[in-house]
Amino acid sequence: MKNYIEEHSNAMLNLIEELVNIDSGTYDKDGVDKVGNVLIEEYMKLDFHIDRYSEKMYGDNLVIRHKDAVEPEILIIAHLDTVFSKGTAIKRPFRQENNYAYGPGIIDMKSSHVCTLFALKALIACNSKGYKNIELILNTDEEIGSVCSRRLIEKVARTKKFALIMEPTFSGAVVTARKGGGKYHLKIKGKSAHAGIEPDQGISAIEELGHKILKLHRLTNYSKGISVNVGLVSGGTSINTIAPYAEASIDVRVETMEQATFIEDEIKRICSKSDVPGTHLELSGTITRPPMIPNSASKSLFSLVQQVAKELGFDLSAEKRGGKSDGNLTAAMGIATVDGLGPVGGKAHTEDEYLYIPSLMERTLLLAKIIDRLSRE
Repeated sequence: MKNYIEEHSNAMLNLIEELVNIDSGTYDKDGVDKVGNVLIEEYMKLDFHIDRYSEKMYGDNLVIRHKDAVEPEILIIAHLDTVFSKGTAIKRPFRQENNYAYGPGIIDMKSSHVCTLFALKALIACNSKGYKNIELILNTDEEIGSVCSRRLIEKVARTKKFALIMEPTFSGAVVTARKGGGKYHLKIKGKSAHAGIEPDQGISAIEELGHKILKLHRLTNYSKGISVNVGLVSGGTSINTIAPYAEASIDVRVETMEQATFIEDEIKRICSKSDVPGTHLELSGTITRPPMIPNSASKSLFSLVQQVAKELGFDLSAEKRGGKSDGNLTAAMGIATVDGLGPVGGKAHTEDEYLYIPSLMERTLLLAKIIDRLSRE
């Protein structure tokens, strides 16, 4: 397997370049589907069958398994979407400098798709039956919380023993625990009035929002792992008009489901009544991902992954991340889950996003060996 992967290192980088140079922001359906179509073609060459789940707003979700697969036990999840807007790939196309490669979405997570594909190719080339023991989900809305693909993920995952999540690693460690959380949106209606002529006739939605921001931020408790952040705000019509409307987007992170329930109740309570008389509030949103808390099955799976890494000549540790992923969903279902199995890189979601190229081959071999081991044992 190692020889096969090393011999195909250039082909791997070439495919990464092709994928990186396609814009695939979550809301760019055409671009996301184009990335999906490239991968569909690759998997079809290997006799994998593709089920396509059409979406109107987002790219089509894909479920992939070999034509000879019978009740596969391993689920692999990798997302097709990125955070970058249309036109970014033209401005910042794939480029390589020594051991590093750069480009929008290269580490989160287009390199992971190539890692996954070539791990399966290596299994096939080396006559391991592991490629028949996997089912893949390539989803298209992970960057906004898997709002549409969550149901599909949970449906496919019900029959699986193991979930391997191909999010990248930034430290070299795999991920065995993550915070959970959700997103909320608050809309406020007030009443406009001229700020100079009749300010007393207006009702400021922005003033109301100010009260709510202070109360929402007071829910943050870093010592307990709880954070509530009003990250986006807008409102008003002009500087000399009492603001007739305002809105805010709220991000929530928690470590336990008990915290999630508490925080959701508190947000609803805070937004249930006005501080500024005459304003009207409308709250939407919910907890979208439960916390990823390792159970005994996930701990055993990590031990196996760690053992495989040691046999390959390197030490592998586990870490907890504040960011959420689709691993939160499978872990909450009680499925043995290990996340962060993708290549090593950094600066995700920024102009400097990069892949550490030597890790591409190392993580591809690691994934192939994990699949092989799980399929034999």
